[in-house]
Amino acid sequence: MPIVIPDDDRFKAELNNAGSKLVVVDFMATWCGPCHRVAPAFEDLSRRYPHVVFLKVDVDQCPDTASAQGVTAMPTFILYRNKARVGMVKGADVTTLENKIKENSPEGEEAAGESGALGHVDLVGFIQKSACECLNDADDHPFANCLSAGGGYLESDCDEQLIMSYGFNQGVKLHSLKITAPEDKGPKTLKLFINQPHTLDFDAADSSEGVQTLELKPEDLSGENNILLRYVKFQNVQNLQIFVKDNQTGAETTRIDHLAIIGSTISVTNMSDFKRVAGKKGESH
Repeated sequence: MPIVIPDDDRFKAELNNAGSKLVVVDFMATWCGPCHRVAPAFEDLSRRYPHVVFLKVDVDQCPDTASAQGVTAMPTFILYRNKARVGMVKGADVTTLENKIKENSPEGEEAAGESGALGHVDLVGFIQKSACECLNDADDHPFANCLSAGGGYLESDCDEQLIMSYGFNQGVKLHSLKITAPEDKGPKTLKLFINQPHTLDFDAADSSEGVQTLELKPEDLSGENNILLRYVKFQNVQNLQIFVKDNQTGAETTRIDHLAIIGSTISVTNMSDFKRVAGKKGESH
């Protein structure tokens, strides 16, 4: 987990303690929405790169540090080695941040990401569950079961078809899917739609042209392989709808144990858009 820095002196001490290790600092603020939304991805990176030191610096608690480091937007990620700056990423761009970590850390090439995709993470932390919906899921095996591994499974009800609608709490870029499902009842034909104003019905999903159609094979359902998307088509996604047209063997129902959406986030908050509402520099609010 990242180390939370309470004051300017602690920041200097942690840089000294890191020695020659790579240090990645998340300059954030409690009032910054994108900072909160990218926090799960930053924590995920800290777990997957244990040889790197991860710090979180609240710019209101450490104003001198933020000013000295030239932080003008949140979140801003700055990378250091031997107390010298070696890289910077402005905004919640997880892809660029992980690439910077790998570029500046020899051990980074040995750290395998759980997402299976360089520079991307499982976006489960950015899914807004209140904005999710599934058509034709069984009451005893609902949609929520497939949002995380080990949470049961999703199964269709009346026939083999499903429409799964995912809402995100910020704009994201989608790289791939990872699906765990049985080879006989697992999904076969998937049609993907993005940024729809409402959840499509089955007739509309069947007759409309999606952004991409995937034809899955049984070996795609192990949960180990990344099912690649046309990345350029999924660059600013607010919501994703997946129409499951059929399954592998024509079984009466379709089952999905886990479906992971792999990608990265794209948002940033500029400090110039905000004004100090009370007090002066160094005063508590």
